[in-house]
Amino acid sequence: MENATYIALSGQMAVQRQMDVIANNLANSSTAGFKGEEMLFSQYLVQPRGAGNPLAFVEDAGTVRDLRQGPIAKTSNPLDLAISGQGYFAVQTPLGTRYTRNGHFQLDSQGQVVTNEGYALLGTNGQPLIVPVNSRSITVAADGTVSVGQTGGLGTNIGQVQLVDFAAPQAVTPSANGLWVTDQTPQPANATVQQGMIEESNVQPVVELTRMMSVARESAMAKNFLDEEDQRRSNAIDKLSQVS
Repeated sequence: MENATYIALSGQMAVQRQMDVIANNLANSSTAGFKGEEMLFSQYLVQPRGAGNPLAFVEDAGTVRDLRQGPIAKTSNPLDLAISGQGYFAVQTPLGTRYTRNGHFQLDSQGQVVTNEGYALLGTNGQPLIVPVNSRSITVAADGTVSVGQTGGLGTNIGQVQLVDFAAPQAVTPSANGLWVTDQTPQPANATVQQGMIEESNVQPVVELTRMMSVARESAMAKNFLDEEDQRRSNAIDKLSQVS
């Protein structure tokens, strides 16, 4: 029955990985722009020697992101931007350009539009967007064009927010601070910008909690099987030792 134990262990490892993914989803259920993930499993067949039928093990095939847009919430903060459609904001970090859908921005001491971590939001020219010191208002159009009202003058265009997308969105991988990274060449996104709005996480906590309870039951069943198998082996060894 060693094969049955190995199969149960492979399932237990997959269940543990699934629990980690669910926990991460729940932890980010209030993170702006976060996309939930789900586990992908596959069947790994092994043909043991002298056996008629192959053994089927559980194999962790990775995760897939739920790319559906999260709810759009109104904040009335002029530097809160939500992307309507597929795509990402591009931001400048010490490690190079990274991507995000978290549109909660602010101004730093140099007037740059930055993330909470201080990474500059990039314009279509690849440069940070800088708001002049004497600006009275900030307006962002649906196409990402940023205009500022200045004291004693008309509105001034200071650039356009860069919105990018990728041919293989599932190949965009997570980086630090809720950012994303990819080696793919960015292309213009078919999306619009909503000012004074923020995209919330698309994770549904109730659904994730239900999945967590289901996974916990599967883990308990696998553990019970392994415990019973361990006890069966112990009993068999005891009986064999008494016979000998």
